[in-house]
Amino acid sequence: MKFENPFAKLTAFEWILWGTSVLSIICAFLLSGAGSILEMLASLFGVTALIFVAKGLIIGQMMTVFFSLLYGIVSFKFNYYGEMITYLFMALPIALFATIEWIKHPYRNTDVVEVSKVTKKQVIIMCFLAVSTTIIFYFILKFFNTPNLFFSTISVTTSFIAAYLTYLRSPYYGIGYGLNDIVLIILWTLASIEDIRYLPMVLCFVMFLANDIYGFYNWRKLRKTQNT
Repeated sequence: MKFENPFAKLTAFEWILWGTSVLSIICAFLLSGAGSILEMLASLFGVTALIFVAKGLIIGQMMTVFFSLLYGIVSFKFNYYGEMITYLFMALPIALFATIEWIKHPYRNTDVVEVSKVTKKQVIIMCFLAVSTTIIFYFILKFFNTPNLFFSTISVTTSFIAAYLTYLRSPYYGIGYGLNDIVLIILWTLASIEDIRYLPMVLCFVMFLANDIYGFYNWRKLRKTQNT
């Protein structure tokens, strides 16, 4: 498997999507006067990982592992312990396993992952694990007096489903992460009402949502091309 410069593979639309995402995030942090370099870098790193994941590039999934770590640290700094626990102890390990799975399944020895089709058995297993994980994390988040407990718990569910679908190399990972983005937009908006310094994170996940929607669209094209 040969790795090439991932930026060289971006189309004109993807450059516009990535550039708009980066510019929006930078402006949000600068204009709000809130947050720190770490939060901005984490957001920029995350949105860059997403555009590569949307392309099916294995390096994008590798970057997702490090984003999960950075986002966990950012959540801790903002006292959003629910997000910290979710990303460090669930999303990060699953992202790591997904990276290994992607590396093992390149498409025709390229740096693009081979898109797979989810079976009924895998869906059943995913639903069972999602429910189990949600129940376990609900009591963990409740123990830590996590604010906005309902949405924080829903975030666990959507995050797990999205990460698991990414592990399965399914185009529907984009739908899973899109739903998770919506939940996180709500969570950070509720936090912003109390403290303006949370506002840049809202725009961050709005940009994430745009990238995940495109990821679902592009992966369906990838699957069609690979099957052909």
